[in-house]
Amino acid sequence: MSERFNQISPSEFFYRNRDLAGFSNPTRSLYTAVREFVENSLDACDQNGILPDVKLTIKPINPDSADPRLYRLTVSDNGPGIESAHVPLAFGTVLYGSKFGLKQARGMFGLGATMAILYGQITANKPVTVSSSTDGQTSDDFEILLDIQKNKPIIQRHAISETASRGLEVGIVLLGDYSKAGVKIRDYVYQTSLITPYATISFDDPKDNVYRYKRILDEMPKPPTLINPHPHGVDVETIRRMVAESVPQIPPLADTSELFAALRFRNHTAKLDTILAKAKAKHTWKRIGQQNRLMISLMAALQRTPKDMADIRIDEIDMASEQIHYYDLRQGKAHSAEIPDMDPFRSHLRSIYAGEMLQTFLTGRFQRVGARTAERFSEFAGFKPEKRMGTMTNQDLVRLSDSLQRYGDFISPDPSCLAPLGPEPLEKGLQKFFEPDFLSVVQRSASAYSGFPFVVEMGIAYGGNIQSRGIKAYRFANRIPLLYDEGSDVVLKVIHDIDWSRYKVKQDAPLVVASHICSTRIPYKTVGKENVADRPEIERELKLALQYLARRLSGYMSKRGKAEAAKKRANLYAKYMPLISQFCTELAGYEKEPQYTALFKADTMEKK
Repeated sequence: MSERFNQISPSEFFYRNRDLAGFSNPTRSLYTAVREFVENSLDACDQNGILPDVKLTIKPINPDSADPRLYRLTVSDNGPGIESAHVPLAFGTVLYGSKFGLKQARGMFGLGATMAILYGQITANKPVTVSSSTDGQTSDDFEILLDIQKNKPIIQRHAISETASRGLEVGIVLLGDYSKAGVKIRDYVYQTSLITPYATISFDDPKDNVYRYKRILDEMPKPPTLINPHPHGVDVETIRRMVAESVPQIPPLADTSELFAALRFRNHTAKLDTILAKAKAKHTWKRIGQQNRLMISLMAALQRTPKDMADIRIDEIDMASEQIHYYDLRQGKAHSAEIPDMDPFRSHLRSIYAGEMLQTFLTGRFQRVGARTAERFSEFAGFKPEKRMGTMTNQDLVRLSDSLQRYGDFISPDPSCLAPLGPEPLEKGLQKFFEPDFLSVVQRSASAYSGFPFVVEMGIAYGGNIQSRGIKAYRFANRIPLLYDEGSDVVLKVIHDIDWSRYKVKQDAPLVVASHICSTRIPYKTVGKENVADRPEIERELKLALQYLARRLSGYMSKRGKAEAAKKRANLYAKYMPLISQFCTELAGYEKEPQYTALFKADTMEKK
């Protein structure tokens, strides 16, 4: 019996493997769904320069039932909303979204929100409800199910209603366990407000408790810009796609009547050889338009008459192999034909479909590559700068990709695609939440791994109202709190590798370390986005930032140690000075003791 092969859709794949996206059980799934919806709201506001106001609500469907049970999760924001035409696809299609460009965003895959909707659908069999307003006057209200097998939305209801505010509200019913997930969800809301101090976030929990964190800043970080890829951040497949984009699409073939009119034939019965002979005459070739030139060039290559061309669909013009791949609609078969060495037909096809020159390709499609750099790289890679991209073979593309990785004189990646929080907002957030005795923050200069730029921000807080004993790490990536799988995260690795005794920090010290990595591509270990891989470049920047802050903390601890020693001396003086004063007075035969208290205060102030 022969083996049967079939294909499944992306939604079918994640339906079968939902653990990959963080929907492994009712506890983790409820937390992950909260995170995905809140992050989408914050991203929408950030990208449009709107100070976020996000409200999260979790309520049980049946208050008398026990966990795990069905909950209704609702998240609303004051963002720009989504156009009505895009709502069904945005919430009813896996791997559909607006976050696939090369710039910083909390989301990366266009997966999280629809995975939460998918999980809710398979555990509660309820549609997602979406209310979107782009003008603050009317709202498009949807109820949508996801066709898992086809990865398409099923619109159950669409209505238009009046509203008084702009933004988006999404609600799903899902199986969850708040009794176990509640701590993580509260920590997530708390830490999100810490790393997003310009947002107001409120959370109504199933027990009718309200957690509200008001914004403490009215200024937002500068939004990131969309950039071209860095040469070190591409592979063969990326280059192949870029080459395909550089070659124009094959337009519909011209009407044959226009062709005969351009060639000034009185009837349509002329033979192919006669047509080609007349067309390639210089005075005729210059006169006919681009569309007719393409038609005749294809006729010469395929040896087909104008009448036959009506049944031909051109799929690809491959100048690297000098072949045309086409489909004959009459025969129902695919064919390939070699491009004949016949000018001006071959030259015309080459001028259109040979693509850009290598030098133009490098300077126009990569960031920070100028003309001189492109020339030097071409020499390094063994290509001529004028070589056409469309004529490169697979072996040429592999050699080009390998050379891009090895060439060391490219300028470092452009960090304008990043939007770090900034030292001042991070410092204000840590100050508000911990009120420490010592606080210091640092923002490292932009660096890169595998051609992707990244920035490390870090803060250390010590003492004050910090309740924990020992080092407490708060991990953030693109302003996302990372709460799970911390044991395998690069941040924890760096913290544990530091010899804190060198910096006068004891093991049970009330110390908080907050790290924030922002990048166009955070190297998460899983689709669930909970821990960052230990890339050497990122680990190095984290270590340098932490060592800098630890040295500043060490200086503070030294001053504090001196102050505590002076205080102990002052206490010692305060204890024995009255006795010494009394003894000296009696020994000298005086009745009145000297004014030692003023001397003691002055000495204490000097010691401080």
